[in-house]
Amino acid sequence: PDLVIVDSIQTVMNSGLDSLPGSPSQIRDCGQRLLEVSKQKNVTILIVGHVTKDGTIAGPKMLEHMVDTVLYMDGDDRYDHRILRAAKNRFGATHEVGIFKMGENGLIEVANPSELFLAERSVEISGTSIYPSLEGTRPILVEVQALVSNANYGTPQRNVNGFDAKRLGMLIAVLEKRMGLAMGTKDVFVNLVGGLRVDDPAADLSILCSIASSTMDKPIGENIVLLGEVGLAGEVRSINRLEHRLKEAETLGFKKAVVPIASVNDKAKKVKIELHPVKFVKDAFRVLF
Repeated sequence: PDLVIVDSIQTVMNSGLDSLPGSPSQIRDCGQRLLEVSKQKNVTILIVGHVTKDGTIAGPKMLEHMVDTVLYMDGDDRYDHRILRAAKNRFGATHEVGIFKMGENGLIEVANPSELFLAERSVEISGTSIYPSLEGTRPILVEVQALVSNANYGTPQRNVNGFDAKRLGMLIAVLEKRMGLAMGTKDVFVNLVGGLRVDDPAADLSILCSIASSTMDKPIGENIVLLGEVGLAGEVRSINRLEHRLKEAETLGFKKAVVPIASVNDKAKKVKIELHPVKFVKDAFRVLF
């Protein structure tokens, strides 16, 4: 055969071992035997494994080291799409993602994930902005939503879905210190629509401006994207692969982009989007508000 699928490694056993299926010794031995068969017969073997409560592969860590590629399929019960991520890849880049949607015939590829994540976005409401994410080599436009309200129940809340909570706290501190917005008595809620998770610093500016938009109750606008890393001094720092992100935004009809001035190069200028290069957060505020 060209392809063998083992579902799952926790149910496979070697009768020569005095242990139950799913035990570390069984998983280790069966994984090693499958690896040997793959090399000897020149066949691709796809091993399906259980995960623990914290989302890591169950069983000995050695199994991850033995195989060539480790893929995670995750998603949110509230959505009908699933995200396939590469955590390890000996033959290509990691952090690549594939987006799939459950249909009548099973999981099918989502050819344009940006349209999926922006399908129901609200354009004339404060607290929303669009950020061109980069998942591996794949640009995906993501809607960032923020809601700021008065903290009426003691300590202000800082809740976030899809982004690092500590970095959110840093962005709120920058807003208060550098832009003069009083955030100490405000509850702040941030959500990346569609269950997507990002750890890209380029999302900073979009999240910060969404929070400011909700605080001031001023919409950002529907045809503009925001991207840039924000430093503690309120500066907007350079990001990688700006032109790829802008091309995705252009494809979906966006007309303007607020970007770090240090990232603007000849390739970025060729994209048919009106660029607003900024050096500090205050410069971005002049463009948006």
